[in-house]
Amino acid sequence: MSVKYIPVQWNRNKWFYDFVMLAGVVAFLVLFLFVSPGLLSHEFPINPQVHNARAFGACAFVMLTVILCIGPLARIDPRFLPLLYNRRHFGVMTTFVAITHASYILNWYFAFSKSDKFSALLFANTSYTQLAGFPFEAFGIFALICLLILAATSHDFWMKFLTPPVWKRLHALIYFAYAAVVAHVSLGIMQDQQNHVFTVIFIGGALAVAGLHAYAAWLDLRGGDEAGTVSEGWIEVCSPADIKNGFAKIKLLPNGERVAVFNQEGKLSAISNACAHQNGPLGEGKVVFCLVTCPWHGFQYDVTNGRSPAPFTEMVPTYNLRLVDGTIQVDPEANPPGTYVEPVPIPGWKEVPA
Repeated sequence: MSVKYIPVQWNRNKWFYDFVMLAGVVAFLVLFLFVSPGLLSHEFPINPQVHNARAFGACAFVMLTVILCIGPLARIDPRFLPLLYNRRHFGVMTTFVAITHASYILNWYFAFSKSDKFSALLFANTSYTQLAGFPFEAFGIFALICLLILAATSHDFWMKFLTPPVWKRLHALIYFAYAAVVAHVSLGIMQDQQNHVFTVIFIGGALAVAGLHAYAAWLDLRGGDEAGTVSEGWIEVCSPADIKNGFAKIKLLPNGERVAVFNQEGKLSAISNACAHQNGPLGEGKVVFCLVTCPWHGFQYDVTNGRSPAPFTEMVPTYNLRLVDGTIQVDPEANPPGTYVEPVPIPGWKEVPA
């Protein structure tokens, strides 16, 4: 968290994260450039510039695949959360790798064109009405533009300026970028592929992204993040015994919002499940001394009033609770962000040893 916008404060974790990421990129490029020629067994020797372009293009695809797998993996298993914390670093580096790929393409295929090489890239092939020979470059250009937008707006300043919901929707462009890359590769290099090693990697990566997202969504549904039963205008959540001390139960409200109901030492409080930073799932965090920590980036909120501890100013909405016949009920109408709500005590509460 930060009370003002300052240059990135590098710490040991960030340095290690970026070092491992850079080492992975270098290892991939070395393997592709010096080992893969024998594995791919091209029918004809390919130009070094073309091979370099393919190396960086393949690297960008693999990096995008890993980026899109981190989110569902972190929801499936919390041990993947450290990969999520600095995922924006991963995205920025992917953008630079993609730019390098595009540079090789421009400076080899279009360097000697009579027209400007950018114009040649856009208008050399306009066969949009046929599948064979379709100008797959258009998909690559679209994907690169998306990555540039995401990298340029990755700083928290843009999230604050645009507001988290708008920023989050903007960064959903990563999915459109990935779909464009899939189309770019499918209509491009795969149509000229003599060896199917890369084809298997490509299809496997795309299926991994789709499969992990589907599995994570299924786990969310199975885990109880469903709409609660309506009772006299209130939403039934669960029995107090179903919420472990320090943790929460998440419920979907009729308006589509999610509420997190916490048990803090036998007292119940409810706040929005969406962190004000990046809409991270607050209900998956743990409460310590009334403060829940967002599992995504460490933002903290007092569960009784939805406020971040001073000097931080982030706030989330709170909700009114009541106990009726041993069932927790929540008022679906949220209080304004930062509104204090008296916690509801659990009668006869006694912590059950783990």
